[in-house]
Amino acid sequence: MASILELYLVRHAIAAERGPAFLDDRLRPLTPEGTRRFKEAVRGLAALGLELDIVLTSPLTRAEETAALLAAGLQGRPPVETVVALAPGGRFAALVEAVGRQSRRHRRIALVGHEPGLGEHAARWLGARGQIEFRKGAVCAIEVEGATPAGPGTLRWFLPPRVLRRLSR
Repeated sequence: MASILELYLVRHAIAAERGPAFLDDRLRPLTPEGTRRFKEAVRGLAALGLELDIVLTSPLTRAEETAALLAAGLQGRPPVETVVALAPGGRFAALVEAVGRQSRRHRRIALVGHEPGLGEHAARWLGARGQIEFRKGAVCAIEVEGATPAGPGTLRWFLPPRVLRRLSR
């Protein structure tokens, strides 16, 4: 029997608005409020006992910053690696391939990305159509067979950021 992979899909935290200050959407950073709230949400994840082996992130600034906060706030401080397939427009097949490569060494993998792609990927991993809506800073836990990381998987939990922040208290 193949090992079980634990996938934790994370939408980036609150970022600066699009506009003249950030002509290149890829460079929009987290806001101070987004940083504060996500740090609190990560404390909630830590209170749940979440441990990760690696954090994979979109190459966009807001996702990279979210991934760094996630890794820094959890026991063991997992490494962070950039995966282009997590950027907006990334293909599910490319993401499954990246997860498959990581699954040779890791079984608890976080994926930090963007809507609507993240919600579409979550639905595909669950064998559903359409998209699952992620609020900024939300986290979804899905288990999949390591031998078939494309799914279908099993939803273990899906927590909005407000609940995660409450768990930190």
